[in-house]
Amino acid sequence: MTELRVRFAPSPTGYLHVGGARTALYNWLYARRHAGTVILRIEDTDADRSKPELTQAILDSLEWLGLDWDEGPYYQSERLELYRARASQLERQGHAYPCFCPPDELQKKRQTAEAAHRAWKYDGTCRDLSEPDRARRRAQGRPWALRFRTPESGRTAFDDLVFGRIELENSEIEDFVLLRSDGQPTYHLSVVADDLDLRITHVIRGADHLSNTPKQILMYHALSSSQPVFAHLPLILGPDKQRLSKRHGATSVGAYRDQGILPEALMNFLALLGWAPPGGKEIVSPEEMVEQFDLAAASKSNAVFDPEKLAWMNSEYLRRMPLEALLPRVRGELEISGLWSSAFSGSERQRFEDSVRLLQTRARTLKDFSESGRAFFTDDFPYELEARRKFWKESRLADWLRDLAQRLSNLSSFDLEQTEKCLRDLAEEKGIRAGVLINAARVGLTGQAVAPGLFEVMRALGRERTVRRLERAAAALAPSAPDRA
Repeated sequence: MTELRVRFAPSPTGYLHVGGARTALYNWLYARRHAGTVILRIEDTDADRSKPELTQAILDSLEWLGLDWDEGPYYQSERLELYRARASQLERQGHAYPCFCPPDELQKKRQTAEAAHRAWKYDGTCRDLSEPDRARRRAQGRPWALRFRTPESGRTAFDDLVFGRIELENSEIEDFVLLRSDGQPTYHLSVVADDLDLRITHVIRGADHLSNTPKQILMYHALSSSQPVFAHLPLILGPDKQRLSKRHGATSVGAYRDQGILPEALMNFLALLGWAPPGGKEIVSPEEMVEQFDLAAASKSNAVFDPEKLAWMNSEYLRRMPLEALLPRVRGELEISGLWSSAFSGSERQRFEDSVRLLQTRARTLKDFSESGRAFFTDDFPYELEARRKFWKESRLADWLRDLAQRLSNLSSFDLEQTEKCLRDLAEEKGIRAGVLINAARVGLTGQAVAPGLFEVMRALGRERTVRRLERAAAALAPSAPDRA
């Protein structure tokens, strides 16, 4: 049996889009399921738009997602002679011919057809030129492109692993360009030449390439080569059912990484955009995906990218992650945001772990540890204006917070039971509801109206920091005090 070989072939004219990442993932899953080979190819023949830094960003995104490859990366910009050799072969065998039509003339014909609301395709002006005529025009130095000679009758058909049988009349396919007048290969030429050279057995790509496939199959036939098996993946749409774009928010893998999404969660989310594992399970490990993935079970319908669903899935991964695996990721986020302290690796290691454990069940992204959880890792945090307005209204609140701070500092044991008893006893003595003190103290300790349970917060912060922050909050209650203490 022929070894299964798939390829992922991004173009470094932009960052790795989530649609491209899903394509890479499906190639990877299919190859790993069938003990095949994953080839990475960089389609960088567009010299004006391809950038080395974008290539590196794509490689970094794939590695971050955990999508490794077995061969490559191969760079098309280093394989131009291969493409020209294939073009020459097609011309020698009569499957391609030089086209001398000036670009402006072709553009006028295209515009005329569009004005008449007619579909336009190349009319074959140069298709049947005699060899002497072609030689004369070349001798005159006239620029020319090389076009594929599409059969004028018959049909081209293939069985797509996702969409099933697809057929197209050859009369609907124009004589498409293989080599441009500057000698640069087109997509059709380079992709077929590469897939043949790299012995690709399965081409898994987006459905936007469906219209390209009959042209490429014709080239395989002209080169007397067997065609690979094709599988085209439906598009990914935004919540408004329009094609996913920047107007929907982040669309690149790197952007979601920067937003604090875990690679495991994004991989899981992308896998389910067009495929459902048996049993409808939603949280699926890479090992389970490999074991269960089946292209025949892929949906023919376009998938909808739901950011809220991704956030939920990410929170599930955060909640289920072992603490020892989560700690270094939180450290990385704190380093990026400037909140990491060397003390968290030393004298305050326990406080760091307790804070992460407390925030773990509430966080939706890694960013939450440095943003909504900021007060657990630094004393430099603001008091939310709305929280102050809602919970710092009592005229004697400053005195009550100072009293609470004093009593907490004198506790024999600073644990959950004792800190709660201390606060409730104070509230009873002052004749106020315990909730008034709880909410006010929460704002003083975290700057927020919504946070983990107050006494768990106190335990995570420790006695000294809790007392200091309550005293600072009391001082901030003065009429002239700024919002940030």
